[in-house]
Amino acid sequence: MKEVIPFYQHDLGKSELDAIAKVLAGPILTTGRQVSEFEKCFAAYLGCNHALGVTSCTGALHLVLLALGIGPGDEVITSPMTFIATAGAVMEAGAKPVFVDVEEKTGNLDALKIEAAITQHTKAILPVHLYGQMCDMLAIREIADQYGLFVIEDSAHCVEGKRDGIRPGQLSHAACFSFYATKNITCGEGGAVVTNDDALNEKLRLLRLHGMSKTAEERHEQGYQHWDMTLMGWKYNMDNIQAALLLPQMAHLEEKLEKRAKLAVQYENKLSSLSGIRLPKTLSSVRHARHLFVVWVEAGLRDAVIQGLQMAGIGVVVNYRAIHLLSYLKESLSHKEGDFPIAELIGESTISLPFYPTMPEAHIHLVVKTLRELLRST
Repeated sequence: MKEVIPFYQHDLGKSELDAIAKVLAGPILTTGRQVSEFEKCFAAYLGCNHALGVTSCTGALHLVLLALGIGPGDEVITSPMTFIATAGAVMEAGAKPVFVDVEEKTGNLDALKIEAAITQHTKAILPVHLYGQMCDMLAIREIADQYGLFVIEDSAHCVEGKRDGIRPGQLSHAACFSFYATKNITCGEGGAVVTNDDALNEKLRLLRLHGMSKTAEERHEQGYQHWDMTLMGWKYNMDNIQAALLLPQMAHLEEKLEKRAKLAVQYENKLSSLSGIRLPKTLSSVRHARHLFVVWVEAGLRDAVIQGLQMAGIGVVVNYRAIHLLSYLKESLSHKEGDFPIAELIGESTISLPFYPTMPEAHIHLVVKTLRELLRST
């Protein structure tokens, strides 16, 4: 059935088109001035010393793991309630993801369970700020300092978030972001790393472009000079076209967050008395980035409700099924059902409802009305 209400709708327009036109009028389409401008703007927004534009959050995570020397024989503690890229980046670096169950009320990595998972092979903690709500970074950093561990944040959902007055990247060695098509700030594909570590930033800049000592823009501006390969790097550099799409959006981050927050309140008010579902709890010390609006449907009903919503023309997705039970990870890491029961319950209950800044209030009414009818009939 044709969608009546899309899960997500971007609102990119003339500002972004004009910014791309400026790139196309110049000689450098790859990493150049626009990328540098975006990096400065993004770092300033997050209150961090450095930002690095890359091709995806997955690439960002992989680069940080490599730059910190995490590889074969090492373990990285993380959440099973996330997208597969979180664990995939750890495995791509040659290390092993070690899952810890999540908080029942938020779905975030449970800091109280981290210490029991630490072994002599543990090198890092990789918290995931699910839906846009930050994990307890004060507790996580305290544990990391006690055991001499790195902290790398998967902040794909959480550009605008804050907890206990702390932003992503401010208590970790690095935080990684996504600018995928449905994210709060998007260029279709893309990502970034922020860090306050000068040496780590320099190493990441080399790693994102094959370990080359000079970029294409530098070679263009300075005339050809011999360049060197100083370490083994990858191809993860953001280009000027992606950065041009992102730059105009930076000025509207707070405005769009306010719009999403108002939509979330409308959803919450209409769903609060609805039996058969519960909502993730937003903690009092949190400014939620409001990337997704998620409901947790009573166990056993979720898939029927998804089918009913889609039949009514309402776009929905699942963020996420518990990834330790997906075939490849289950087999590779020898996991089984029951290993992380809270993540599994959430994974069997989750539905992400339509949610974007320009979403009409009438669409929220229709989503909730349809959801109420489906819950009554299932």
